[in-house]
Amino acid sequence: MVNLAKLSGNVMTELEKYIQTYFGVSTDDITAISAFFQPESIAKGDYFLKTGRQCDRLGFVQSGIIREFVFVEDKEVTKWISTKGYFVVDLSGFIFNQPARWNIQALTDCELYVIENSDYQKIAQVIPRWAELEKLFIAKCFTVLEDRIVTHLSLTAEERYHQLFNFNKELFNQVPLQYLASMLGMTAETFSRIRKKHSKKSS
Repeated sequence: MVNLAKLSGNVMTELEKYIQTYFGVSTDDITAISAFFQPESIAKGDYFLKTGRQCDRLGFVQSGIIREFVFVEDKEVTKWISTKGYFVVDLSGFIFNQPARWNIQALTDCELYVIENSDYQKIAQVIPRWAELEKLFIAKCFTVLEDRIVTHLSLTAEERYHQLFNFNKELFNQVPLQYLASMLGMTAETFSRIRKKHSKKSS
């Protein structure tokens, strides 16, 4: 196992910052949890996971951009685009030992911290509160999902566009726009029309 604090010269990684911010655990627990993660580089275009394969690891994005998508009939549907500070995983596959539904592909060169499922199961042996923390982590995942469902049901396409733009406008310069359109639940044509309207207002 690798101690990420040593790897980063005692400067906290994004993973360690996440653990500290969202779980409020001690410094010793942060070190113990992060030590189960291994650094891994993924080149642009390479896959962290492909549909149908065993999802036996969970990744955390230290840098770069990763897309989660699935093929539905004759088109690709983008579920999410992860940037620094996000986990990447097919959650149901990882937790319930099912074949992965989602493809997870690097859109840029990426640096991740990755934990194998076998090591994930060992965390409880060194962190007595892990059952509680794991429950909190999964609850946060479902809360994010619920928020996205509410957004899709209650906001117009233009409102969804502006929400994403205000949240992370850098994505609009770094990610193919058809992926953003898919993630927002709109056609590329609708996305382009809203983008042109938005650009005129901003100029």
